[in-house]
Amino acid sequence: MSENPMSPRQTAETASEMPFLDHLEELRWRLIKSIVAIVIGASLSYIFSDRLFSVLWQPLQSAAPGMKLHFFKVAEAFNARLKLSIVAGCLLTSPIVIYQIWQFVLPGLYRREIRIVYLIVLFSTFFFLAGVIFCYFVMLPYGLKFLLEQAPPNTEPTIMMGDYLNFVMWMILAFGLVFQLPVVAFFLGRIGIISSGLLKSGRRYAIVIIAIAAAVITPQPDFVSQGMLAIPLYFLYELSILIVRFTGRAEPVRGKNLAG
Repeated sequence: MSENPMSPRQTAETASEMPFLDHLEELRWRLIKSIVAIVIGASLSYIFSDRLFSVLWQPLQSAAPGMKLHFFKVAEAFNARLKLSIVAGCLLTSPIVIYQIWQFVLPGLYRREIRIVYLIVLFSTFFFLAGVIFCYFVMLPYGLKFLLEQAPPNTEPTIMMGDYLNFVMWMILAFGLVFQLPVVAFFLGRIGIISSGLLKSGRRYAIVIIAIAAAVITPQPDFVSQGMLAIPLYFLYELSILIVRFTGRAEPVRGKNLAG
């Protein structure tokens, strides 16, 4: 049986021999297509922005029924609607953007690497959606309710629309991103950079890093918001240890008496 003239190795060699300017031209067109897709997605999202806003408004209604949002600046409503449309457009067209990135890097990969990337894309999408769903249905309603219940007696909260949208969108995106930790651990474990033993021994340092990351990522500098992100992130770290243990490269047995 004759060998395929365009095997993955030959494809990678052809990509590596492509002139630098051709690489830039390919990258330019991939970026243009991605930007056009995002603009179209944002435009469609702007048309349905009222419905999108109603979806993001639900966690506040679950936490405090009857609560209304306010705005005092003339352009604040438009800016909030525009920001919501752009974020929704990016999420809506993310498969197209990922496809463009995939088509750009695919010629430089071998068959084994392509299989790993397929798994990474699949699990990355799953964990991102899991983070978004967990934040929307669990963390936001209970977190908002707890924060609003801390108001002193005889006070009434006045929540700005722009501040609320920033808080909700950042929390949703933050949870979607931090839920990628098991995927990153899977990739690093498969290529042999990390091991489950290394993650276990670094648990105390990981707790400090998680606390710092939660303080940086959360849009509001308060203990509750940071805890809402740090606690799930720690459980994801423990999950990453199990994933690396069962899917990573074989780890050397320590403490074995080699002298016999």
